[in-house]
Amino acid sequence: QVQLVESGGGLVQAGGSLRLSCEASGVTICISTMGWYRQGPGKERELVAAITSAFSTNYADSVKGRFTISRDNAKNTLYLQMNSLKPEDTAVYYCHAEPPDRSICRIRYGVDYWGKGTLVTVSS
Repeated sequence: QVQLVESGGGLVQAGGSLRLSCEASGVTICISTMGWYRQGPGKERELVAAITSAFSTNYADSVKGRFTISRDNAKNTLYLQMNSLKPEDTAVYYCHAEPPDRSICRIRYGVDYWGKGTLVTVSS
């Protein structure tokens, strides 16, 4: 199994910054691409940013230039640096990971791994 635990959420004023962390444990060799998703009040869960095992990144248009995703494979940890936060960034942020393509991990442990989420609240 793969376990993901997020931390770093909290209350911040608009314009402020927060850094989210996601620590992975368990069968970490089954982790390839990792990402952050969020779900705001009354909204669908959406991709915020993702990073591949080759450190290629992509971002939602709404966070480009403000958020930075990174990973430290030696520490099995994913990060999301969030700057210039806006009230519309308020959401529960979830850590996500998936195994490599055509990996036995997909059969043995599934195709998606999720953390339980951490709440980010941005006040105006």
